[in-house]
Amino acid sequence: MIHKCLLAIGLIISGIGAHGQSSRQMIEFTEFDLPNGLHVILHEDHTTPNVAVTVLYHVGSKNEKPDRTGFAHFFEHLLFEGSENIGRGEFDKYVENAGGTLNANTSKDRTFYHEVLPSNYLELGLWLESERMLHAKVDAVGIETQRKVVKEEKRQRVDNQPYGNWLGEVCQRMYRKHPYQWQPIGSMEHLDAATEADYVGFYKTYYVPNNATLSIAGDLDIASTKALVEKYFSDIPRGNDVPRPSVVEPALGGEIRDTVYDNIQLPAVIMAYHSPKQSTKDAYALEMLSYVLSRGQSARLTKTLVDDKQLALQAFSFYYGTEDPGLFNFFALCNMGIDPAEVEKVLEEEIDRLKSEPISDMELTKIQNIMETRFVTGFASIQNRAEYLANYHVYGGNASLINTEVDRYMAVTKDDIMNAAKTYLNDNNRVVLYYQPKK
Repeated sequence: MIHKCLLAIGLIISGIGAHGQSSRQMIEFTEFDLPNGLHVILHEDHTTPNVAVTVLYHVGSKNEKPDRTGFAHFFEHLLFEGSENIGRGEFDKYVENAGGTLNANTSKDRTFYHEVLPSNYLELGLWLESERMLHAKVDAVGIETQRKVVKEEKRQRVDNQPYGNWLGEVCQRMYRKHPYQWQPIGSMEHLDAATEADYVGFYKTYYVPNNATLSIAGDLDIASTKALVEKYFSDIPRGNDVPRPSVVEPALGGEIRDTVYDNIQLPAVIMAYHSPKQSTKDAYALEMLSYVLSRGQSARLTKTLVDDKQLALQAFSFYYGTEDPGLFNFFALCNMGIDPAEVEKVLEEEIDRLKSEPISDMELTKIQNIMETRFVTGFASIQNRAEYLANYHVYGGNASLINTEVDRYMAVTKDDIMNAAKTYLNDNNRVVLYYQPKK
């Protein structure tokens, strides 16, 4: 009975995948550079009367100095303070009064700002982002205000969150030279120690047109939007050449094991492996491998550790793709009374299985359909399309990947997945942490 159900599910998934393949739509766009180095991408779609205005700055926590961590994330907040022409605290009100939304996020590699507005307010979005880029308020009042905001965010998301810093604990041990060793939230001590001159210098170095991609999508006219972009951004001076970290992280050279004690009730097992940077062949294989292990109720870790053996409350893996070589992670939350060593043993067995035998045809079909569905649904919103276009331009060197990258996933074979497991999921290439409740 179970086998028949699985077969039926597999046929349904196959049908969904075939339909998604045949109905995939190409995303058309126009791109150009201003003389100051700003790269602009425009995507026209009149489905809804909205427009997304986004700016990706190619700066993240890896661009920070070791004694001034947290700057990129801090500027995510600070650059909403206002500018010479926008009163303090007024940035959000302009968007909200127009019936729009706005937000931003920071990673180890980038900072991304976005507004979604009614299309007749496109010029407002361009003005706001040009103000942010040209003369944002980087002064003592805003710095002190945002220090308090960031400290509170760290308390809520990291310090007072069970297992909140597990990735930070991993990176501290996994990276000895590369700036990926610290997290975007950074150090509050570093932010306190920084002077106003430190903050102004960071702003003038990284928040410049030649380090930014302006990506706009939605209900717009290409010609008139191009004219507006030139109106608001062409006079912004080009910055100096932007410094990039050139550190190459050496091989780990052996397994690192440690125990972290936290305010938790259940132990956890965390395993992390050095992995290739995003957009490489092995990166695609590792991402699909992670879906075999932990995507859906039929995934291997869920089925084995959670359902069958009942050793873990939850278990998952994921490929953490970054601009420079990243990580492949396992996280398993042990059930009450279970020794973490038992959970680690089963994780090892699943890894060995991936190395010794190809995944099944059904598993490959499942993850191919998941990937294709992810792309189809991901492109549903104009904000996502604008973001994808910017990401592909910056990290893939070609915005056209928005229409073709899914094919790279579809080209991954069972042998590719097995070979990636053999290459990267090895004992001498990993950090193993046991999270234990404090005594």
